[in-house]
Amino acid sequence: MSEHAAAHELEWEVSAWPLVISIGILFLVPFAFGFQFVYHNSMAAVLSVGIGVPLIILGIAGWISEGIGGGHGPTGLSFPAMGWFILAEAMIFVSFFASYWFLRLSAPSWPPEGTVELPVVMPLIMTFVLVSSSFTIHIGEVKLENNDRAGFIRWLGITMLLGATFLSMSVFEWTHLFHEGFAFWTNVYSTSFFTITGFHGAHVVVGLGIFIAILVPAIMGRINHSFVKAGSLYWHFVDIIWFFVVSQVYYW
Repeated sequence: MSEHAAAHELEWEVSAWPLVISIGILFLVPFAFGFQFVYHNSMAAVLSVGIGVPLIILGIAGWISEGIGGGHGPTGLSFPAMGWFILAEAMIFVSFFASYWFLRLSAPSWPPEGTVELPVVMPLIMTFVLVSSSFTIHIGEVKLENNDRAGFIRWLGITMLLGATFLSMSVFEWTHLFHEGFAFWTNVYSTSFFTITGFHGAHVVVGLGIFIAILVPAIMGRINHSFVKAGSLYWHFVDIIWFFVVSQVYYW
């Protein structure tokens, strides 16, 4: 092979983070569900979830940091790229809502048989927590614009705490509904409910992964301003989508 050809030889991009995410999903979904619903071992199921969720968030953080947050300069392509990503994700949510609306409006009666009474207060608390997190990440951005790195890190941490609290409440709610017999397979409403709320919850997990990818370098003194803007934009998107989720699947 000539030197010219060798210089232009394709190089494979290798990352370990997709493997970390895959292992996390393995613990979170098949292991946890198998322990809970096949072997009826709740402790093992909780341990599987406890292993799977951190692995998924860590993998997402590492992969995102490696992909679009690796640069440490003030500029970059992460912000405009995030806009296109959000548009694609919004179209997926639209398809879920359109399917739910069709099922809801074409059903002879609603809710279908087997549906339990959904909580009323919990979704309001979850909404308050998530909306608050949008304000806290905005405050963090303002701190960053004023060159207050410590303030930015503090408010980013508060945002992540609120996001984790939201996820915890979602898990608590799902567990309560499962114990009442309202599961994925109960009826068409339960399938739609868990699909839409679960898909939104997955986006919250991704958001936490993005924030970890921002937080760790920031603690070490490296902040990519464009990446921060992209992460904030994504979090606001997750917040806005939740208004559609809570209004449609809980109160309509």
